[in-house]
Amino acid sequence: MSPEPSETDTTPGAAHTAAPPPSAGPSAPERSGGAEPAAGPASADRPRLLRDASPSAVLAGLVAVVVSYSGTLVIVLAAASAGHLDAAQTSSWVGAISIGSGLTCIGLSLRTRMPVITAWSTPGAALLVTSLGAYPYAEAVGAFLVTGAVLTLVGLTGVFGRLMRQVPAAVVSAMLAGILFSFGAHVFTSLKTAPVIAGSVLLAYLLGKRLLPRYAVLIALAAGVVGSAATSRLHVHVDRIELARPVLTTPEFSVASLIGIAVPLILATLASQNAPGMAVLTASGYQPRDRLLIGSTGLVSTALAPFGAHAINLAAITAAICTGPESHPDPRRRYVAGVSCGAFYLVVGAFGSTLVAFFAGLPKELVAAVAGVALFGALAGGLTGAVKEEKDREAALITFLATASGVTLFGIGSAFWGLVFGVAAHLVLSGQWRRRTAGA
Repeated sequence: MSPEPSETDTTPGAAHTAAPPPSAGPSAPERSGGAEPAAGPASADRPRLLRDASPSAVLAGLVAVVVSYSGTLVIVLAAASAGHLDAAQTSSWVGAISIGSGLTCIGLSLRTRMPVITAWSTPGAALLVTSLGAYPYAEAVGAFLVTGAVLTLVGLTGVFGRLMRQVPAAVVSAMLAGILFSFGAHVFTSLKTAPVIAGSVLLAYLLGKRLLPRYAVLIALAAGVVGSAATSRLHVHVDRIELARPVLTTPEFSVASLIGIAVPLILATLASQNAPGMAVLTASGYQPRDRLLIGSTGLVSTALAPFGAHAINLAAITAAICTGPESHPDPRRRYVAGVSCGAFYLVVGAFGSTLVAFFAGLPKELVAAVAGVALFGALAGGLTGAVKEEKDREAALITFLATASGVTLFGIGSAFWGLVFGVAAHLVLSGQWRRRTAGA
């Protein structure tokens, strides 16, 4: 790993060359013998949340939440409708995944001093759109419970992490770039349907980067809101404010629901969510502890399954918003973005569908443009890491193209297939499989 940049380094790849913060709190260097002084301050100089907080990190957490609720929550609501859930059950589902995401964001970010961003399983919700209506809701909840238990077991045993550590760094960076490519492109495709909104966001971001780099995304968001209001595209309104009420459903189990819901949900969550989520943290210069992160999100999923939570997992796209230099130039202070994201999740979760309606009133072009500019730094870092080593460039290119294509095979998203094709290309091009076979 490259030496850590100075705290004022704001280059797009800064997060990808930074020495990782402590993976288990301030005492990690002491447990490892103190061989890495760059891993974090000593316990006497333990970072404090208020001291490390910054407007840019808090804003990064807010943007991540806005992107989550303005986009992927629609899939959850579609799945609830397909499963014929009533308003109370739907509100409980939204509240459960929101609170689960909030608790894990806050807890894991504070524990690891990394910007750990979690969310609900989007591909899992997409699978439920077509399958939830075929089973009684109680059996679906039973499948959610089994899913959480299996995810916990996979995480705590360390199997998932061992597999991820075998993936070349260039392939990981290329997958990250492929995931973020469409979001960066949406900044410009939005110019066609909402030129004032997208144009004001892009122009304000560039001026902000020139004059006030730390607050460029905040300036872009403010300009986008003004542009939305000026073009009468801002339709934010809340008719009433009410707290979400959890609905406890006693789980029931059947072989059919376990095969039809649990198995594909487990595979989709691990391959399309946790794998790229780990990759985002790794590509940003951190050393995520897979057992802690995957195991913890699995436990929370299990606990909240009776209230409707289908799966809580590591996020990828929204994580990239919080792990890049736009969150904070110093990688060791970006964990505040994870805490901020979790706090906003809890607020939305507490009020259930009330604040969901608020986010739904934001123009989609505004959300797309702000998310795109917020991800510019992470996208640039991913591209840099992908082409850094000449010997890995073709494998990285294949990974990038497969991931950016958006192809879905067997219900599993393109991020996973990008990894598969990239690793396969790496093995074929490098000839490592031959050496391993000969040495076996």
